[in-house]
Amino acid sequence: MKLNGISSNTPSNGHSSTDAQHDGRATNGVSHNGSSVDGHSVACDCLTDELVDEIGDAHGTSSIDTPMRPDAFNLDDDFKIDLIEEHFREIMNILGLDLTDDSLKGSPRRVAKMYVNEIFSGLNPANKPTPTLFDNKFRYKEMLVEKDIIVQTYCEHHFVPIIGKSHVAYISSGKVIGLSKLNRVVEYFSKRPQVQERLTIQIAEELKRVLETDDVAVIIDAKHLCVSTRGVRDINSSTITSSYGGKFEEEATRQEFLRYVAQPSITI
Repeated sequence: MKLNGISSNTPSNGHSSTDAQHDGRATNGVSHNGSSVDGHSVACDCLTDELVDEIGDAHGTSSIDTPMRPDAFNLDDDFKIDLIEEHFREIMNILGLDLTDDSLKGSPRRVAKMYVNEIFSGLNPANKPTPTLFDNKFRYKEMLVEKDIIVQTYCEHHFVPIIGKSHVAYISSGKVIGLSKLNRVVEYFSKRPQVQERLTIQIAEELKRVLETDDVAVIIDAKHLCVSTRGVRDINSSTITSSYGGKFEEEATRQEFLRYVAQPSITI
């Protein structure tokens, strides 16, 4: 099929979904008419538009684990880029964009690379940061707070950005973590389609696992572009989520953490 002179089933590297099926890589059961994926019906085929909108606007989540198919990593990243390029080109064609234009003709490839290598790279466990732990030789027994960690993720209901800050704290159980690894953990779980509540819990649970302590607190304060740029179009509101474990469930410890978070940040 060709629209505006651009083949809609051949990515820029010459591979096509038909080639993939013939060489055994295939699409792992992905139906190109959108009706099934490895035998699982796609939700939008059986949901009404009203229910789809209701679920999206509710900003709910079904699990603390990111919903992934068992075969999610059967395809290598390069081939995923090829397939996403092909399908995003078709989306642009359907929208009526002229893909012969110099500004647009490379967009399908750029978007595909961005999805796989950048903004959704946290879907791949191979990209999970390896923690650097040290013995707490100073016997520091108070909480450690890392404030204002940038959060840049994407709403899994509308695939538009969620942008804000995370505040993370823990009390050592005998080990301390390299400060940059706190940022890396936040970044890793942010680089995937997300729901803010799930993101908050995933960060907290990973830090508990790595630090071998339940004494972990996480707060995220973020703006959702699915709220500010569509639907209600409220540009002023933000969403705050939190997770408190161990000693942070005690009122005094929690309030101490909140006081630190409320203090003005240092500017350099």
